[in-house]
Amino acid sequence: MRRLFTILCTLVAFTTVAQNSGGIDAAMLEKIRDGYHNTLSERAIKNALATTSIATLAVNGDNLAMCDTHFSHRVKTVGITDQKSSGRCWLFTGLNVLRAKMIVKHDLKDFEFSQNYLSFYDLLEKSNLFLQGIIDTRKCPLDDRKVEWLLKNPIGDGGQFTGVSNLIMKYGAVPKSAMPETYQSENTRHMRTILSLKLREYALKLRSAKNAEVAHMKPIMLTEIYGILVKCLGVPPTTFEWTAYNKKGEKVSTKQYTPKSFYDEYIGEDLENNYVMIMNDPTREYGKVYEIDYDRHVYDGENWLYINLPIERIKEIAIASIKDNTAMYFSCDVGKFFDRKKGTLDLANFDYHSLFNTYFPMDKKERISTFASGSSHAMTLIAVDLDQSGKSTKWMVENSWGAASGYKGNLIMTDEWFNEYMFRLVAERKYVPEDVLKMLDQKPIMLPAWDPMFAAEE
Repeated sequence: MRRLFTILCTLVAFTTVAQNSGGIDAAMLEKIRDGYHNTLSERAIKNALATTSIATLAVNGDNLAMCDTHFSHRVKTVGITDQKSSGRCWLFTGLNVLRAKMIVKHDLKDFEFSQNYLSFYDLLEKSNLFLQGIIDTRKCPLDDRKVEWLLKNPIGDGGQFTGVSNLIMKYGAVPKSAMPETYQSENTRHMRTILSLKLREYALKLRSAKNAEVAHMKPIMLTEIYGILVKCLGVPPTTFEWTAYNKKGEKVSTKQYTPKSFYDEYIGEDLENNYVMIMNDPTREYGKVYEIDYDRHVYDGENWLYINLPIERIKEIAIASIKDNTAMYFSCDVGKFFDRKKGTLDLANFDYHSLFNTYFPMDKKERISTFASGSSHAMTLIAVDLDQSGKSTKWMVENSWGAASGYKGNLIMTDEWFNEYMFRLVAERKYVPEDVLKMLDQKPIMLPAWDPMFAAEE
């Protein structure tokens, strides 16, 4: 009897363990199956999904009409750029902000900076940033979090605004005619693969080298990287001739320039001190300043530093800038509720609830916390539509996907979409209220480079 009792207890314990193991057992699977009701509407949706994309079937038929494209306030801009198959949206966006200023300031018909020129130095500087990071951490084990992050992210062509400011202030800028795009600058995937492979190889050599050898190894490595970049992107000009024409097509001047003298003459702004980076991140305390460790393009440059503000304060700054005909660097989670054909970002574009018969109730804070949303793409904020009370109803950004993309190369977003998926804005200090500027006196809260909110914008 005692043995029978022991066996029964063992069986009960085994059954309890099995039920609480976390797996899907037969009973649970049967319950799951019974909970699904294969109705006519369910079968119709299943049949449709078998041959048609979710994006097509989820289109909201009540929202097919194009929105009103009138804007009460719009920055004067000319032309649309195209980053092609590269992750340089951050660079195109920053240069588009400066391009709009230059065209108005100097009464030009059109103009475009060379993105390839700054891409060259961006990749060279990022290579140095990586190699020096390896040198700085060479005594740490390979599984150290920072070493692991470096090896996983040796180089890429994505980035953010501090890359624009640091690179231009260090290397100047040139017109597109002085260093045009190449196939590799417009199609960067294979070039990035080659550079990444080489940099990881160098990382192992630097980690195993003697202390006395490291100092002279890095310049040799960077020389080889420089050679790869020259083959892919061309030789960056140190001097060039450029002729300026006004709106009437009349020749204004022809001069010899260096990249620094060209920038100083036509823009001349201190990009590192005249701009403030602002972010809406409801997962963190508002009114605080945050710094992201190692989130920079240049080793001796600036980490990304931003003020976290409620969305309404950000709108206040954006509206002030647009009213004064000044475009801004802007980034968001562009893939959410994006109608590519119309070029609209609107929460009503897609009806996933009706298609899948389930709700998606997470708010912005919850989406960020669960990695469901984050900033992915930078564009140039150029317009806002205000109602009679001065409240924003919609916004427009100049994109860098070519003139045939979206609405004449632009994207239009509703104010509701702006609230949910806008993340970053870079504005001139003169448009930022004094109480916000005073926040910069705080000691920044340091965040790690691998924080999910700060992936490079592409």
